[in-house]
Amino acid sequence: MAAAHAVAQSDKTVLIVDDNPALGGQIWRGEHKAFEPSPSRSWFTKVQTSAIQFLPGARVVSQPEVGLLIAETANGRYELRFRKLILATGAREQFLPFPGWTLPNVMGAGGLQALVKGGLPIAGQRVVVAGSGPLLLAVAAYLKKQGAEVLLIAEQAAFVRLSRFTLGLLADYSRAKQAFQLNRSLRRVPYHLSCWVVAAEGNNKLESVRLHQGRMVWDAACDYLACGYHLLPNLELPMLLGCKVQQGNVYVDDFQQTSLPGVYAAGESTGIGGLDLSLIEGQIAGLAAGGMLNEARRLFRARARLLRFAHLLNCTFALRHELKGLPTAETIVCRCEDVTFARLQAFDSWRAAKLQTRCGMGPCQGRICGPATEFLFDWQVESVRPPIFPARVDSLTRVSESESEGLVA
Repeated sequence: MAAAHAVAQSDKTVLIVDDNPALGGQIWRGEHKAFEPSPSRSWFTKVQTSAIQFLPGARVVSQPEVGLLIAETANGRYELRFRKLILATGAREQFLPFPGWTLPNVMGAGGLQALVKGGLPIAGQRVVVAGSGPLLLAVAAYLKKQGAEVLLIAEQAAFVRLSRFTLGLLADYSRAKQAFQLNRSLRRVPYHLSCWVVAAEGNNKLESVRLHQGRMVWDAACDYLACGYHLLPNLELPMLLGCKVQQGNVYVDDFQQTSLPGVYAAGESTGIGGLDLSLIEGQIAGLAAGGMLNEARRLFRARARLLRFAHLLNCTFALRHELKGLPTAETIVCRCEDVTFARLQAFDSWRAAKLQTRCGMGPCQGRICGPATEFLFDWQVESVRPPIFPARVDSLTRVSESESEGLVA
């Protein structure tokens, strides 16, 4: 949204292609319907009052040639021709397999929040929130506000790291204020550090979780487990296009341009940094793509400050070595193809495991098990091939212009 609005200040034709049905992504999901003043409201207004086209519910699945993307919607196939491209592919939660993690009602923290925003009734339900990262607090506060009984928050990071992170927040008034408000809304919810889920148990659906903290192990009866281990950049589309990836993030220059001329990237795909950094990067990318380089330079200092916070964030919530011991031999690691931890232990690379077990070849195309095996075995997921999402055959078959929708941006 920030990138599109920035480009729209030039004479360029601007198109937003979003795989969500409405603007806002995960952070501002559903907020386009709200009327009260808020930071999100101002951005919705900026975009909606600009000359920006919007293609909702569309997923880019392939690039048959340079400058052309194929996107699929529920209603058909679109050929998207572009002169400049800004990638804002965002991030997803990282999941680590443990016994029972495939039980119904064991969900990602952000995933459960999204379902509740979409109408899932949560009032009166007992919820354990676990994993790592500030998302846990935001999700817990949201679920509590919707009437859930949040039993506890289990954060795997240690006290020393959290203390440094808290001190870093004190230097930023707006973030310190947000943290204070979150803590205030969760003041009666136990917050356990150096704590993580070691197992989920139940018949047909979740009934309880087993938690580990120091020398203690105990069970907590619950209806839902919201569990996510911080965030991972969505790199599939940038990698498909040929963008350079460096240290797990899309490489960009000062103007957010990738290694490909005319292709820019902004937000979590360039490194996990949060909402404010994503908005600044989006604006810089949009201004640069629109040829307004001087205007883009004026945002460099603000971005540098937010990048320092992003570095602190990622150091604080880095995963601890003990989590590598979560899976047992029978624990399923690849849910799509039912591949267990024991089967994967026989291989020394992602490629070998994929060829012999089909790990990563299911509908999610390795989005869940790929990062899990990188952490558990120190493997490297090496390649991305089209389609990057499950797609209809007719979406991948080249047809004439008269048979498909064409859009230019």
